[in-house]
Amino acid sequence: MATPALKDLPKVDVDLKSALESFSPTALKSASTEEKCLLPTAEDLIEERKHFDILKSVEDFDTSQLKKTDTVEKVVLPNEEDVKMEKVQQLVSGIEGFDSTKLRHTETNEKNPLPDKDAIQQEKSQHDFINGIEHFNRTSLKHAETQEKNPLPTKEVIDQEKAA
Repeated sequence: MATPALKDLPKVDVDLKSALESFSPTALKSASTEEKCLLPTAEDLIEERKHFDILKSVEDFDTSQLKKTDTVEKVVLPNEEDVKMEKVQQLVSGIEGFDSTKLRHTETNEKNPLPDKDAIQQEKSQHDFINGIEHFNRTSLKHAETQEKNPLPTKEVIDQEKAA
């Protein structure tokens, strides 16, 4: 590859160029490098090998060596009757242990939410009216002919009124 001509090189700022020319590598601080080994230790390898061996033994296990067993589940839960008796016992003990001296005396105001006789009579008459409409017997009606008593005027009568 040929060296580029001077005119083809990129232009560098004068300040940057003078800073680069006056740079001294002796002004740098010295630093020590430290190599870190990321390889696993012998203990890590032993742990990994143990874990691998356990997984391998589980995968290779022969289930035909197992014996058939019947499981017997023992449930020691109270039956429904015992639960009811316990609830009743708690209720009775709560009632017996109640301190009635903590109660305060109150006056009871009785209010009569029933309507008066007029309202009842009005509601009954309205109910009878609606009931009569719902259960009306249409067969008791007689046929009637409708007669038109207010006929519309003819064209001649309208023309006469316009002329008058």
